[in-house]
Amino acid sequence: MTDTRALRLRALADLIRAGGLASQEEATARLKAAGFAATQATVSRDLEQLGAVKVKRGGLLSYALPDQIGAADWSTGRLERILREWVVAIEAAGRMLVIRTPPGSAHLVAAAIDHARLPEIAGTVSGDDTLFVALRDGIAVHAVLTRFEDMFGQAKATPP
Repeated sequence: MTDTRALRLRALADLIRAGGLASQEEATARLKAAGFAATQATVSRDLEQLGAVKVKRGGLLSYALPDQIGAADWSTGRLERILREWVVAIEAAGRMLVIRTPPGSAHLVAAAIDHARLPEIAGTVSGDDTLFVALRDGIAVHAVLTRFEDMFGQAKATPP
């Protein structure tokens, strides 16, 4: 990593920690104002490398770093709230769950599931508005689907 890139990443992390950074465009503008040459594509890659995710705080979306989201925030209660706010639909597909979210929100739900460290979940893979939840060997898909239904309301779930 070049020194310039390292300095830009540090500056971006500082902007995120200061709060209120709501978009890649805003991050790009604020980095440019701080003297860094940055495009939206560069900022996108930098945010990914930092592990930044958008979180809802006080009704507003803004970026947060993994260290700003403490373990207590990812309790089951937090996971339930995120599922209720962001999940549009869920269905079983083979040995996985497919969860649909509004555009740009799948990573938020995936991060919440990963950080909750549910024993039946091996991991998640997210795109823009869809994520896949991989189950551990020997776990019944229907049991996990039911658990997720209980967390975010049965009306949204699609049975297997």
